[in-house]
Amino acid sequence: MSVDTQFETVIGLEVHAQLLTESKAFAPVSNRFGASPNTNVTPLCLGHPGTLPVPNENLIRFAVKLGLATNCKIAQKSIFARKNYFYPDMPKGYQISQFETPICYDGYLDIEVPADNGRRGDSAGNGASATQTKRIGLTRIHMEEDAGKSIHDQDPHNTLIDLNRAGTPLLEIVSEPDIRSPEEAGAYMRKIWQIVRYLGVCDGNMEEGSLRCDANVSIRPRGQKEYGTRTEIKNLNSFRNVERALAYEVERQKEVLLSGGKVVQQTILWDPNEMKTRQMRSKEEAHDYRYFPEPDIPPVIVTDEMLEEILLEIPELPEARRKRYMEEFNLPDFDASVLTADRPMADYFEEVTGLGIAPKQASNLMITEVRRLLNTHGWNIEAFPVRPERLAGLLKLRDDDKISSSAMQTILEKMVESDQGAETLAGDLNLLQVSDTGFLEPLADQVIRDNPGEVQRYRDGKKGLIGFFVGQIMKQSQGKANPGMVKELIQKKLEEEG
Repeated sequence: MSVDTQFETVIGLEVHAQLLTESKAFAPVSNRFGASPNTNVTPLCLGHPGTLPVPNENLIRFAVKLGLATNCKIAQKSIFARKNYFYPDMPKGYQISQFETPICYDGYLDIEVPADNGRRGDSAGNGASATQTKRIGLTRIHMEEDAGKSIHDQDPHNTLIDLNRAGTPLLEIVSEPDIRSPEEAGAYMRKIWQIVRYLGVCDGNMEEGSLRCDANVSIRPRGQKEYGTRTEIKNLNSFRNVERALAYEVERQKEVLLSGGKVVQQTILWDPNEMKTRQMRSKEEAHDYRYFPEPDIPPVIVTDEMLEEILLEIPELPEARRKRYMEEFNLPDFDASVLTADRPMADYFEEVTGLGIAPKQASNLMITEVRRLLNTHGWNIEAFPVRPERLAGLLKLRDDDKISSSAMQTILEKMVESDQGAETLAGDLNLLQVSDTGFLEPLADQVIRDNPGEVQRYRDGKKGLIGFFVGQIMKQSQGKANPGMVKELIQKKLEEEG
């Protein structure tokens, strides 16, 4: 029996989404990222006695919005709790969070995974492209505040503390242990990333810590109902790190068990440089935090009127948008998936098609050349200098056969550097195709006169020679002739004079 069929991987993720509110969770101070250290603070952030927290209304509304978008039940009444622990970047000595009564619970997300081929949890896969939908349960989404930040690499002798992040509003999204491979974990994380960005509640910037993940992972003999001893990998800040850290930890646990050892419950960190995990501390249980209801904040009440308001604020989500693109625009699944992966990209695409451009034509250019330029320059679509109306103008030139496909690529690259329109640039670059028969007919006649042997062979049945004649005319026109019109014209002349 192979190792991969002997054990089953069990993964649950705790995803923390930092919210795009103007102020912090319980204090009227800026929530802006990137300010000078310890400037976005108040006496409440510093844990001064006598300060009273006041919940940010958008913290509550964003939580409900995400809960509705992830098929959760919404608690009409929920309470905040104090999570007690002592750490230098938590000056109050506790974190305001939720424990027994989260605001959202019993939800789910559907992800696309490789079709089950009898090797569930085998990260190697078999190369098949078929996929199936898998449902991942959501235990809860709860509201809390973030801790400050400990900085270990700026002073050789001391740890520095920046409390700008202390009190930043977070939503913690806790999955059921339904994930069975690192790849499924990556797909789930990408789905969360999509949804929070579509909703506008989080920017999803994992490098800045706006979206980060703690992963609980264990393995058990296949067929066993009881879970194995789990470890928790803290603060994974990219999709790749989530998948790599889980893959490494799964293999580490297999080696421990196969050598006769026991997996120890502990908190570990992923070292992306060494590509391995290392122990951080032994794992605390929930009771170690001495949770109790936050005495300074009344219960959170979600009314029916609030639910109705927030429901109206939820945009078309990526899965619904993907299906609509396939049905309404007749796009293949690949195109629809790429375009709807990120809301700004989908919005850009719809602006282009709204200007009269065929959806498939717009999709082809965006998925190939536009994405290539975005990757080359490190831009997202919002920073792309060619706005939808200019891209539509370029596509219109191609649709009218005024430029070739290769010319369209050249012009688009120039449009990135210039604010001129596509047609102006096409003229400046001498890339406009000539469709004037008055210009093309003399060239066709000359090519026929210059190549009597090829003309006769064509008329004798060698129809493949049409490419030779088209090529000669394109050469004579220095590439300016419209190839489609040239082909039609030369065929007509050869047939008529035959």
